[in-house]
Amino acid sequence: MIRKRLHRYSMLKRYGQIIEVLQKYGFGYIVDKIGLGSIRDLTYKFKNKDQVNRLSTPGSVRARKILEELGPTYIKLGQLLSMRHDLIPLEYANEFAKLQDDAPSFEFEEVELIIREELGHSIEELFDHFDRKPLACASIGQVHRAKIKNGDEVVVKVQRPGIKEVIESDLDIMYSIARLIEEHIPEARLYRPIEIVDEFSRSMLEEIDYTQEGWNTDRFAYNFRNNKQIRIPKVYWDYTNKRVLTLEYIEGIKASHADLLDQQGLDRSKIALVVGEAFMQQVFNDGFFHADLHPGNILIMKDGTVVFLDFGMTGHLSSEMCDLFLDGLTALVNGDSSLLVELSRDMGCIDYHADTRSLKVDIEYFLSKYYGRAQKNLDASVIIEEFISILREHQVIIPHNIALLVRGMVVVEGFGLIINPNFNITELIEPYAKKEIKERYHPQNLARRTYSNISSWSRLFQKAPTKISHILDHAENGYLRIKFESEEGSRLISEINVASNRLSFSMIISAMIIASSMVIQTDMKPFLWGVPFLGIFSFFLASLFGLWLVFNIFRTGRI
Repeated sequence: MIRKRLHRYSMLKRYGQIIEVLQKYGFGYIVDKIGLGSIRDLTYKFKNKDQVNRLSTPGSVRARKILEELGPTYIKLGQLLSMRHDLIPLEYANEFAKLQDDAPSFEFEEVELIIREELGHSIEELFDHFDRKPLACASIGQVHRAKIKNGDEVVVKVQRPGIKEVIESDLDIMYSIARLIEEHIPEARLYRPIEIVDEFSRSMLEEIDYTQEGWNTDRFAYNFRNNKQIRIPKVYWDYTNKRVLTLEYIEGIKASHADLLDQQGLDRSKIALVVGEAFMQQVFNDGFFHADLHPGNILIMKDGTVVFLDFGMTGHLSSEMCDLFLDGLTALVNGDSSLLVELSRDMGCIDYHADTRSLKVDIEYFLSKYYGRAQKNLDASVIIEEFISILREHQVIIPHNIALLVRGMVVVEGFGLIINPNFNITELIEPYAKKEIKERYHPQNLARRTYSNISSWSRLFQKAPTKISHILDHAENGYLRIKFESEEGSRLISEINVASNRLSFSMIISAMIIASSMVIQTDMKPFLWGVPFLGIFSFFLASLFGLWLVFNIFRTGRI
């Protein structure tokens, strides 16, 4: 009971701090708008003389200062929002990108205590040497250099004491504020504040669990196991837990120090190419990518090997999302605005009430500006930013993993341009995208996908009798009510018949494609161009039927 009261008191105190900072930087009207005026009246101790001049200081700068003053959780939120150009205006995103995750170091005695609590042994029992002074400090933790008993040089990342409780408390407050915003500011619902907090909460809870970063590191090491140009630090799992992460120490030059790279005689253009191609592999081959490959997270060894660091911010692309991304690239290259809008719907970015006509017009104008230009004259970051500004204007919300991918591409291009002014990421994307699209339409992959679709339909048809029986039982007992919004019942039935005929015909064509693909893999004679004739003939026949079906759909809407 006492703990609950203490928790409520600390939450109320934190609300008071948030309200005070909002008032200080000229955002007090938000407090009244979302119904927190009563808490302000209880806790408000703000002095007007400290208020920031709203006229002389831009709103984006004041918003950044609010996040800085509220501490680590809000700084991390600002860093996340800096990637979401689809959610917030560009000037705010650029201002939030300036947020630095710096913090003073904490006492070495606390480091010793956390290591003992997490690893079960003292520093003296685990390490031959452990530097008391940290290499780097951040809001979540700090890094120390050390040497374990077998002589390996390592770096030890230790979490800041009490930070987990602070973050969890702040997340609770963020959720309540997000709900108040959705309730009291209807226009803000378009930006899905609760979903943003959900996304941020997942990211933060993963970041304060160092085992997650360890697993990410191991996964990258496995993905690049055959690439001699890339090195990933080894994770020492016997020295790692939720609040302590121990990694291999690797000597190298920070990629941001271009002058030192020149002094070592390293080829900067090759380094930029290695990093760019590594990112393409992560996106198109692995479906798991580093979303923050800025120069500070990249080391260059004396022999030119590239070392990736800090795997706390990663993104994942499912095969379905990767296909949608490739379709989006294809639509951009072909200038197909209709396909881009449909893909946005498929990804859940827009609903069916959106003004797609004006969105198409803006996308077509955007595409016409860049159509036919040589790749070397294209600036990927500028194009991406312009496209996202169009999406933001039409309230199109990009999924989190795609937003991370966009950020990752922009960061990699920025790194490449620092190292090599002639670096162009669009030239790297093209061959990977073409290869993926070519593999997608390979007969074996087509057959595999068609088989998967047929299996899904088969399961549906197997369940159909039971489902229909349940529906009839409900109808017989008087529990079933069917309401048709449209008065054109006969037309609806006709459309259902047409759709079912199309479906049946499509399944026949799919079966023919699978059968022909299987025949092609055999040695059945006769051959044509070294391939079984029957397989080629069946594939050709299925293609004709498919074209005939598509032609009739466009011409009459019927088979």
